[in-house]
Amino acid sequence: MRADIIRVYKSVHTWTGIVCGFLLFIAFYAGALTMFEEPLSRWSSPPSRPALSSLDRSAALIGDTLAACPDARKDFTLHLRDDEQVPARITWTKGRGDRQPWTADYGADDALRIEQAAPSGMAQFIDHLHRTGGLPGNAEVAEFIMGLISLLYAVALVSGTIIVLPSLVKDFFALRVGKNLKRMWLDAHNAIGIASLPFHIVIAVTAIIFGLHDKIYDIQEKLVYNGNMAEIMKASSPNSAVKPDKHPAPMLPPQVLLARLHDYAPHFEPAAMQYRAPGTAGATVRISGADPRFMLRREGFLLMSPVSGEIVDTSYFPGTQNSWTAPVSAAFSLHFGTFGGEPVRWAYFALGLGGAVLFYTGNLLWIETRRKNARGDGPVLQRRAAYWLSAATVGVCVGSIAGMSVTIAAAKLLHGHVERLNDWHMPLYYATFVLCCGWAFWRGAARAGAELSWFAAAATLAIPAATLWRLMGSGPAWDHAAGIDIAAVCGALALAVIAMAARRRQREGIVASVWAPT
Repeated sequence: MRADIIRVYKSVHTWTGIVCGFLLFIAFYAGALTMFEEPLSRWSSPPSRPALSSLDRSAALIGDTLAACPDARKDFTLHLRDDEQVPARITWTKGRGDRQPWTADYGADDALRIEQAAPSGMAQFIDHLHRTGGLPGNAEVAEFIMGLISLLYAVALVSGTIIVLPSLVKDFFALRVGKNLKRMWLDAHNAIGIASLPFHIVIAVTAIIFGLHDKIYDIQEKLVYNGNMAEIMKASSPNSAVKPDKHPAPMLPPQVLLARLHDYAPHFEPAAMQYRAPGTAGATVRISGADPRFMLRREGFLLMSPVSGEIVDTSYFPGTQNSWTAPVSAAFSLHFGTFGGEPVRWAYFALGLGGAVLFYTGNLLWIETRRKNARGDGPVLQRRAAYWLSAATVGVCVGSIAGMSVTIAAAKLLHGHVERLNDWHMPLYYATFVLCCGWAFWRGAARAGAELSWFAAAATLAIPAATLWRLMGSGPAWDHAAGIDIAAVCGALALAVIAMAARRRQREGIVASVWAPT
């Protein structure tokens, strides 16, 4: 390939990577953590929740709840699993202004207990960081920006692949560790990028769709549906299969509905039943769950009539999806890794961390390419751009890791000590993140690289420390999802190794480097 063409693609790859690298680092690191969103929710859920009532009593519980709580007559959810993060057998919300769910269940004295729950929202906040790249403000605007960033990300993937093609076979397995930092980071960057290229293509394409779907719909509205898209989508909705009918009608017990579901799909594992307009002839129940044999949008579901027990819609049910819902479910499944069980979950976790490393090494390559080398015995004054980008790289990347670790640890440490714990997740993360960025710019990349890595290691080690503290103070009921603590210990050790390497680089590295203390 001609050298001038390679130079053009190298310039495109460099600047698209620099523009989107910081946000994508946060999105990929948080995305890796969300592969274990359910264990994180269990880990952060307090043990104070009473045992859920038996599912055999669910029909009576539904009747008592609807009689006592008119707000639940619009819709409510019957939870079929006894996971720690499930606050009660029945939950519902009163409206858009009140997102904190209300719960209904039988107490130890068999009396109906109605309460407003406060489930841990820590795992959902980590997912929010994944979807928004850590951008503050309106989530929809941030997701749209991430859609645009994903477009640049796709351009960086294509241009980067073209750059390495001429030397792919020779350099793919090369990792030349030594004093030449630029060559070492380039080898690592290329190896990670090429090895995980299919994964990154999938993530880039699906992220573009998720982030820009409103604009895509607007284009379809004008070019395909001639202004009738809203009516067509409403007609294709699963709920359109049942006409509203407010006349009172008795409902079949949940056990009967679940038995009919089992006869229809024995391998499907139901998790929840969401009732709409319960107690009326037009009532529906959405039974959601999973089937490991199929690719799903985090979960699959079908629609039944709780009055007749008839299955009325299976367009989002695993194995029976139509030509529209099947590709959509596949896109979600490929992006979130909700297929293939634990092996795929761990593979996506590793690839997510590898993606974060990819953007980190990309910045390091830019810095090493543009820093000035020592010539003669005179001092070397580095370019201001190299100094500021190196500081930003340390502050943003290590600061986001530290911020997430602080937020996770606080979900357990602060329980019972503050009101509305979920309101603390965002301030804690952004306060830690901003302080780390400020520290990096004040101290410089060389000193902050080691100092902030030690801080991030301590913050990550606070996660298993929080478990140990709760075990000592509240008994073994807090010991949920021990794998989270093991992973945190491994992460803290990795960050400690990085901190020691950064300190050694200060002492023994190239004096002219931006990583040398001034």
